[in-house]
Amino acid sequence: MFANQLIYWYLKNKRDLPWRKTKDPYLVWLSEIMLQQTRVAQGLPYFLRFTTNFETVFDLAKAEQDVVLKLWQGLGYYSRARNLHFTAKYIADELQGIFPTTYKELLTLKGVGDYTASAIASICFEEPVAVVDGNVYRVLARYFGIKTPINSSKGIKEFKELAQTLLDTSQPGTYNQAIMDFGAIQCKPQNPLCDSCPLSASCIALEKKLIKELPVKEKKIKVKKRYFNYLVVVTDANKTLIQQRVDKGIWQGLYQFPLIETSEPITEVPLIEHQIVETLFTKQTSVSLYNQKDIVHKLSHQHLYTKFWIVKMNQINEINQINKNDFEITSWKAINEFAVSVLIANFLNDFFNKAP
Repeated sequence: MFANQLIYWYLKNKRDLPWRKTKDPYLVWLSEIMLQQTRVAQGLPYFLRFTTNFETVFDLAKAEQDVVLKLWQGLGYYSRARNLHFTAKYIADELQGIFPTTYKELLTLKGVGDYTASAIASICFEEPVAVVDGNVYRVLARYFGIKTPINSSKGIKEFKELAQTLLDTSQPGTYNQAIMDFGAIQCKPQNPLCDSCPLSASCIALEKKLIKELPVKEKKIKVKKRYFNYLVVVTDANKTLIQQRVDKGIWQGLYQFPLIETSEPITEVPLIEHQIVETLFTKQTSVSLYNQKDIVHKLSHQHLYTKFWIVKMNQINEINQINKNDFEITSWKAINEFAVSVLIANFLNDFFNKAP
């Protein structure tokens, strides 16, 4: 009954999306990776861009990582892009371009977890495995009145088992897409459309006025504060310095201006006296703060309080020779060719707009 109602609703209300028109595992995999932690409206242009540039998994495999990261720029959670590229190369080189066809085999791919493996296996190969994403958690928690935290070990196991019992095994791909769309369109996080909901007569959350309370999440990890100070070099010849983040963590593989991270907010004098500045520059340079108020960039478990400092100098040879290997000299005209974080991209957009 539950599955039939959802599928009936889906056939009348499903969204017209390009990955719904195919069972090609490459395209379904690409869409599912992109839509992790991302709304469809945001992910759709990226999907179209990727499929235009990389029509097959072989095309993606052959691409340079910098190109992949540049196309991914702005979508966030860049480890998804790195894993996507790694897995594309593995499928192209080791599996001759043939995707695994079962849930268990799909789980062995880097960057593919329970949800993505379930989606590909059910949609492309009709394997009866249930998907559980944020939309599914919300629908099930509300409809059945489940208060177990969805981000707890107990909750993950409980919801997966329940989802599997509800699955229409005769058409698992259609059912999985139905419940995901239902959560996105009908049973929305805020202001769900309960008045027109086909499941309203038997929804426990609606009956007990628990819509806003469900689903339950355990308290988040404490948010860490970090203080970033970017040194934006501007020379008379319109050159600047950038470096690639090589350390594991946020924005690995992306480019940035020279960075000083401090344990607390810093002002101009201690910045100029900072060891990195003294080591980097051979002579006194003009340093000025670009943004008077910190730019706060919020990530899932950390907030970055960011200042951009404009460092003016005549030419790049005022940089210590010993440090040149750590940086790349580029013109301001070419800087947009590099893959950068949205934080840097927003700065560049503002900087260029204010340029005389």
